[in-house]
Parts: sequence; C-alpha cells; structure tokens
Amino acid sequence: MRLYQLDSYATRFQARVERAWSDEKGHYAVLSQTLFYPESGGQPADRGVLRGPFGEVQVLHAYEEEKAFGDVVHVLSAPIPEGVEVEGEIDWPRRFRHMQRHTAQHLLSQALLRAGNYHTVAVSLDSPVCTVDLEEEAEEAGVLEAEALANFAVYADYPVEAFYVSEEELARYPLRRPPKVRGKVRLVRIGDFDLAACGGTHLKTSAQAGPIKVLKWERYKGGTRVYFTAGWEALEDYHAKHALLSRLALAFSTNPLELEKPIRKLQDELYALKGENQALREGLAEALLPRALEEKALLVPLPVLGELGKRLARFEGTFLLVAPEGRFVAVGPRRGEVLERLKALGGRGGGKEAVQGALPPGRAVEALARVREVL
Repeated sequence: MRLYQLDSYATRFQARVERAWSDEKGHYAVLSQTLFYPESGGQPADRGVLRGPFGEVQVLHAYEEEKAFGDVVHVLSAPIPEGVEVEGEIDWPRRFRHMQRHTAQHLLSQALLRAGNYHTVAVSLDSPVCTVDLEEEAEEAGVLEAEALANFAVYADYPVEAFYVSEEELARYPLRRPPKVRGKVRLVRIGDFDLAACGGTHLKTSAQAGPIKVLKWERYKGGTRVYFTAGWEALEDYHAKHALLSRLALAFSTNPLELEKPIRKLQDELYALKGENQALREGLAEALLPRALEEKALLVPLPVLGELGKRLARFEGTFLLVAPEGRFVAVGPRRGEVLERLKALGGRGGGKEAVQGALPPGRAVEALARVREVL
C-alpha cells in the first residue's frame, strides 16, 4: 500500500519486510506498505530510515518495479532480513520541498495553459530550479502572465485534494492533460483552478506552494523550457540574490536597484582600456619586428607574443619568440625542428600553422641560445 497517497504529511509508519535481497549494486527491500515516494513523474524519491531488530539503515532511494501499480523498491545502505517488522521515517524537510515544487508545477502548468494555451509535455522537479517543458514556443507576455496567474492561485488558498476514478469516468472530468495510466486513475484537484491525473505528493492548500517565481525560459526541442522555483526555495533564491545585490551596491556606493548605471560605466571604461591595450600591443609588436627578423630568436614581453608571431608568419624563414615566463611561439617551415629542441629542455607544445607551448621555469634564455644555433 502506498501510504503517501493517503496522507502526504505523515512521516512515520509501521510495516513488514515482504522481500529483501542484495546484489553487486546494493541492498533492496519491499515492504507491506510504505510512505516512501518512488521517483516518478519528474518528482524525486523520498529518503529516510528504516528501524528494526537489525538497528537502523538509510533509505537512499525508492523506485517502482512497475509504473503506478507495481511494488515500491527501497534502496538501502545495508541489508535487512525478510519477515521482520520495521518502523520507517521519511526525511520530512526533503518531502515538503518536493511537495512545494510539485504543487507549484501544477499551478504553473495550468497558468501557462490559460495565459497562452501552452501545453506541458514534461517536467523535472529534481532540484530547487525546476523545469516545465512546453509543446509550443512561448512568448514573453504569455510567460509573465502565467507567473502572475500562478501566484494569484497561491493567494487564493485553494484546497488541494486527491481522489480516484475509474477509466470509464474520466470523460466527466475536464483534465488539463490526458492520463498516462489505465484502470483506476488518481486525480489531483486544486480548487476550481486545476485538475490533473497525478500519483505524486501534494500540499494541503495552494497557499503553501508560494511564492512561485519564473527564472527564465528558452527555446527547447521546438517548444519552450520554463525554469522556475517555488516555496522555501524561492525565498532562499531571493535571499541569495538580495545579499549579492546588497554587497555589489555597497561596493559601488549605490542603491541595489540602481546598480546598472555604475556597472555600465565600468563596462564602457573596460572596453576603452581593452582598445588602448590592443593598440599598445600592436605598436610594440611593430617596433620589435625588425629586431625579430634580424635575430630569428628573441625574448619578448608575454602580452606581445601572439601579436608579433602573427607578423613574423608573413615573412620567409623560421622564427622563435619566448616570453620570460616560458611561453613560446615558433613560426616558419622549420618550426617542428625548433619544437624538438625545446622539448629537449622540457618544453611542451604543438600546433599546425604555428607551434605554441611552454618551457619549464628559468629555461627561456637557454632555449633561445639553442635555437639560434640552427636558425
């Protein structure tokens, strides 16, 4: 019996171990009844403990042997014997967060349907940032309206109830999407806002799912993937972002909501400095070019290494440039021979049009002397 479908807020239960086994991957048990939700429908499995005459073992995971109606298999941290009575206890804070995510997803999926006629085809609830995959390409106005509608449903404090109907009765119910199971079907109704077939755990009221915050959306497999967070996790996300904005505002001596202006100014200054830096590197490379052409192997500042190497590649001959830090560039028809001499000093590198790499510390001057002998 799946006790979590009768009471999602229960945390402890009694059961008998009906089957127990181990293999090279782990230890497993099937109980006469369980509160542990098995991973299904995008919702992660519960975790917790089993206690009995064997002591206490961790329930690491739970899964269905057969979807919806098969046995729930508990993955354990250690083996337990068959036939014994056990007390199970789920990790309640984890369960409650999962219920917040799941109920929020029902609200958001219904809101997306109402706001833009966007149909949910898949969901993932296995992290604080959850996703809803839509069949259609969503527009910004529709997603934002859906977020507002979902939160109005939160504030409405709708009751959440689960009940079973036969497959023959389904036509009487305006479901948001067709069920994926046959036979006896479990429906979850959120007031007069949403009705869907679902075997997962849910909150008692819609108010406990809030707030619901859409973080972003993007094109995905011809449709749209919507990212959202809800409940405690939405508050934690807000707290982290508020703290970050407050620290940045303090650093820029401004209000958190006015950070864009000093950041944009800083970006403009950075772009200007990058332009000046590039001009200086090009000027230095041009100034060093005659000497490099004459000496063939030259010690140069690291920032100009690549720029000067590009210029030398346009001339006949083979050239080696080495920075004091050990970085090097070799260009020309004999660059492979140059690389072999550098490897003898512990250097490493490669490349097609130009050979690039690095030498061990302190070998730059020695490398230049060795290469000059053959150039």
